[in-house]
Amino acid sequence: MIGSLRNFAKTKLAGVLVFIIIIPFVFWGMGSMFNSGNTNNIAKINKTNVSTQDFIDYLNSSGVSRKTLQERMNQGVIEELLSTLVSTTLLDLEIKDFDIIVSEKTLTRKIKNNKTFLDENGSFQRTEYEKFLLTNNMTAPGFEIALRDREKQKHLFDYIGAGTITPKFLIDKNFKEQNNKLTVKFFPLKTLYKTEAEVTKEEIENFVEENKDQLKKEHIDFSYVLINPKNLVGVDEFNQAFFDKIDLIENEISKNVSFSSIIADLELQTTSVKDFSLTENRKEIEDKIFNAKSDATGLIENNNDYIFYNIENITSKSPDLNNEQSYSEMQKLVFEKNKFDFNRKILEEINDKSFDQAKFDELGNSLIESVTLNSVKDNKKFNINSVRVLYSLPIGSFTLVNDDKNNIYLSKNESLSDEMIDYESPEYKSFVTTQLSNDRKNILQSYDTFLNNKYTVDINQKTLERVKNYFK
Repeated sequence: MIGSLRNFAKTKLAGVLVFIIIIPFVFWGMGSMFNSGNTNNIAKINKTNVSTQDFIDYLNSSGVSRKTLQERMNQGVIEELLSTLVSTTLLDLEIKDFDIIVSEKTLTRKIKNNKTFLDENGSFQRTEYEKFLLTNNMTAPGFEIALRDREKQKHLFDYIGAGTITPKFLIDKNFKEQNNKLTVKFFPLKTLYKTEAEVTKEEIENFVEENKDQLKKEHIDFSYVLINPKNLVGVDEFNQAFFDKIDLIENEISKNVSFSSIIADLELQTTSVKDFSLTENRKEIEDKIFNAKSDATGLIENNNDYIFYNIENITSKSPDLNNEQSYSEMQKLVFEKNKFDFNRKILEEINDKSFDQAKFDELGNSLIESVTLNSVKDNKKFNINSVRVLYSLPIGSFTLVNDDKNNIYLSKNESLSDEMIDYESPEYKSFVTTQLSNDRKNILQSYDTFLNNKYTVDINQKTLERVKNYFK
């Protein structure tokens, strides 16, 4: 929810979770700026208005300095703060709907049990409480109102999600599914692929013809010169005279003075390059000029030099198979396409259930290996996403997986051991905690969706802009 208020309706709960670390500051004299007409309201939640004065009071209490607001204006700091205020107001409406209260007795107990206000014997000390208020520039009523509001919000979230308990049999089932040992048979597919050298000229020609539009690449003709202090002002070190001349060149470029005229005045020798395009063989200067081709003439910083260039011609061409480099590039593309087609064919057979053990044994031949995975987090052989896929499939399933080096394997889930659960193990206890936390998170996400449907939030953009302009 944090971000642009125009997208506020996407989520209303998330903004409540923002906590801003602040430096105390008071915005003096702002209220009088917003006193007329509809500018009194900066936001509306259903029929509840959030006034500009509410927002100013919130800014005052947040303590974010004016300097911080100015520095982060373009990063949406005003929108973030308004978003948090709207979220808090929305929760206040929910608290009111649920009739949640915090009694004086409960509030007193919370303060007296706060470790900050206890002595070494665990007894509440009024002097420690007052010292805390003075140190943080707070009054007792102000602190107690804030504490009461936090407690109400806590009770609201506890009411929504804290009472949820996942049945033990489901926790055990999920734990076993993720921690039972899975034995997988597999073999690499790279031995079954046609090698790059085996790709024929006819295949390449057909591929280029079928994809000629997509394979077209831009080629450029250009001239350039490397400019440095030595060839521009006759010294080895950068100095003001050098940068003055660089500024002069940039000014002449902006006035559309021709490249040849500027070069003639500088008396520098240019280098010409014809029919250049980006390839796998990196060329630092040429690549930089190619990437800057949207400007016909320009200056580019290049380590301790400036590249002064001029694009003379841009054409779009299909690959020239008579060119050794282009032919090699197309050969690699066809090789990758063949691999993709081979993998896709196997997956299609697996999906339509025509792939069986006989085909697995035939393709794997003597290359079939076996590995036992200890849990869904065991990525010693396959990458973690592949491991999750394997654990999600039933025994006897075939699929394609890969390792962290992107080697592709054809695999089969061979067996799954039914391990006994050690309920006292750190792994199980951690899993239970995570499971309960995830369940509560899911409930709160559902609650967020409910709030999104229950409340309509409208932001008065004109008033928001006036507030922002005040701080610019």
